[in-house]
Amino acid sequence: MNVSASLTPFNSPAPASTPMILDTLPDPAIAGQGCPSRTRLQIDLILLAIEALELGGSEAILAFAEELDLKEIIKNRVNLWRMRSSNPMRRANIRRPLTIIEAKALVVIACYIARRLTVVIRQMLMIYQQMNEKQIPLEQNLRLSNYLERFRAHFKSRMNARRSGVLALTSDEKLDELAINLLEKLLFCTGTAGMQRFWISLFDGEVE
Repeated sequence: MNVSASLTPFNSPAPASTPMILDTLPDPAIAGQGCPSRTRLQIDLILLAIEALELGGSEAILAFAEELDLKEIIKNRVNLWRMRSSNPMRRANIRRPLTIIEAKALVVIACYIARRLTVVIRQMLMIYQQMNEKQIPLEQNLRLSNYLERFRAHFKSRMNARRSGVLALTSDEKLDELAINLLEKLLFCTGTAGMQRFWISLFDGEVE
């Protein structure tokens, strides 16, 4: 997919031109160019869910960055890691801002991947609901069990256990709840204007 880019300069560490696909997401009314900590956390978690949902999730993120002409923003694996490490709950947290344009690029990519996985996400949520209603252990469904197991492993290996937000998620049950909640958010992203609505939700309570 080829997406043309506008020639309007953008005052950030990102490229001098802003890809037009990012113009579909409104600029939030927040002070400065950096994203609030809650926004950085939620974006990283949604990408973590994608990685747990699909083997090779990181490679998919980079592949979509190239396909959507966002390669100048998300240049490579190291660049992607630095953006995601702006999440304050990360074990290897980097004290750098996540710019609005970087956040937009990550959200656009996450939503495009979610659309590709819509059927899988919908099926897994249906299976979860059915098993939960019948009080059947979730590990009895291989696909759902694998997703939850990978999510827990990713979360525990990458998040700082000493952070208060992480301390509240020490049990497997709490992490499973978070993983399912993120699946619901991914499905939400695939709906009508889902990308725009998800983007706006990331700044709830943060706008001036």
